[in-house]
Amino acid sequence: MSDCCGAPVRGENLLPLVLPKAAVTAADVVDAADIPGGMASIGTRRPFHEGDGESPVRTARLKPFRMDRTAVTNARFAQFIAATGYVTEAERFGWSFVFFDLLPDDLATRGALGIEWWRRVEGAMWSHPEGPDFTTEGREDHPVTHVTWNDAEAFAAWAGGRLPTEAEWEHAARGGLRDATFPWGDREPDDEGFTPCNIWQGNFPNQNTATDGFRWTAPARSFEPNGYGLYNMSGNTWEWTADRFRVRSLKKASRALNEQAAAADQRLMKGGSFLCHKSYCFRYRIAARHGNTPDTSTSHIGFRLVYPAEGRASEHA
Repeated sequence: MSDCCGAPVRGENLLPLVLPKAAVTAADVVDAADIPGGMASIGTRRPFHEGDGESPVRTARLKPFRMDRTAVTNARFAQFIAATGYVTEAERFGWSFVFFDLLPDDLATRGALGIEWWRRVEGAMWSHPEGPDFTTEGREDHPVTHVTWNDAEAFAAWAGGRLPTEAEWEHAARGGLRDATFPWGDREPDDEGFTPCNIWQGNFPNQNTATDGFRWTAPARSFEPNGYGLYNMSGNTWEWTADRFRVRSLKKASRALNEQAAAADQRLMKGGSFLCHKSYCFRYRIAARHGNTPDTSTSHIGFRLVYPAEGRASEHA
């Protein structure tokens, strides 16, 4: 499974990663919002990408929890690396996928078949997002990218949190708004005057007018937060969740998709990215969803964590 807002599948397997014992804890770097519990609605009655499993609507009873106000930043991830000596999967592979518009024209790369805007770049990793000649200097407050689901799990173990479930993620993203399409309500972003999040404006993939002010990632604390104080729950970077990707449908095509996703152990991503546009990938809606293999890393996938509220772990039905 792949497209502009998902990512090419890496297509290789690795042995399970072993996290080095942490030298320090990360409690002093957590900036989390309190998310109330209650009955949460997941999915939508107005699906756009029906094959992604955006419907049917289902409900879950959630206990209160806390969630990072922003995606994990380059600066925070650097603390994790310094404390543990952890080596990300992109480093282990020696390369990662980078969107072509982020690269210099004279850099030799290999494209992904059918989605050539994704380029395999040797040496691309979280601290060198566009390859060895580029660093995150000046982007310390941007979301960390080129992190796999496995990397996110390793970070969570160090930070004392965990990846959110889809139910928790959608409940938090709505910010208290009932059945909202976006974190701010139902009004759709456009290419001209209403730009409440970091997505693509223009003609994908060749022209990005950057009307929202950003051609690539934006600082993690950008645009207006939602009702729970969470930033960039739409656009900027995709966010890994704890759940496996599956479609809740009885259609034959859905069964085949679920078999494919299960065989690849695909994990669920939410929120869309700076590459999303309604003409191609209208997945910056709260109910939108996508899946990819847990060893996939790109220049538009990040994550945030959730934590217990008052010493209790959140649960979902």
